[in-house]
Amino acid sequence: MNQIKNTPSDEPYMRLRALILDGSLRPGEALSERGLAELLQIGRTPLREAVKWLARDGLLDVVPMRGTFVRQMSMADLKEIHEMRVALEGMAAFLAARHGPCATLDDAAAQLNEICRVAADSPMDVDEAQKAGWVFHEAMFECADNGRLQQTYRNLRDQSGLALRRIERYDLERTKQAVAEHLNIYAAIVERDGEKARHLVYLHLEQALQIRLAYLGIANN
Repeated sequence: MNQIKNTPSDEPYMRLRALILDGSLRPGEALSERGLAELLQIGRTPLREAVKWLARDGLLDVVPMRGTFVRQMSMADLKEIHEMRVALEGMAAFLAARHGPCATLDDAAAQLNEICRVAADSPMDVDEAQKAGWVFHEAMFECADNGRLQQTYRNLRDQSGLALRRIERYDLERTKQAVAEHLNIYAAIVERDGEKARHLVYLHLEQALQIRLAYLGIANN
């Protein structure tokens, strides 16, 4: 597993990764080594190292005799990612319940509660709620206090972002439901009920998968 460090040697990796994740480099797009080197203003050697790690992370495909491409995630990839998320996030919720909620998870839950409070008088801000949901997931892994689990999740989340690029956001009703699901998971963690927290994460992710597959017009067989 690639351990990301905040050192100058990692800058090409981080910059190229950011271009992939923000959509500047599109899924399926062929990448020119010369063009990337000019764009990032770096030499070929650090660029090749960054490409090597991003291929290992599942964000790039290096095809012999053809070139390097931004990974085009398939529906099979989406389902595999979902299965991994169920395993990783379920374990994170279980461990977080064992340790008890940490400050970052408390803050994330407070933010979600504030979103609900404001939404009582006006329509819920879908983008804000989705961002708060991602913060909640990150905080849950921090509370789990397992660095390897957290690093694996971050890599998987990057791949999930590519797979779901066509799904910009949930609708309002699903967003409200997702916020409630996050708060229920938090309550189970506060209660120190690891199995309940794990089960609620499973239900949350299963519901999310069904919504995404329905959006893409695909049945989950």
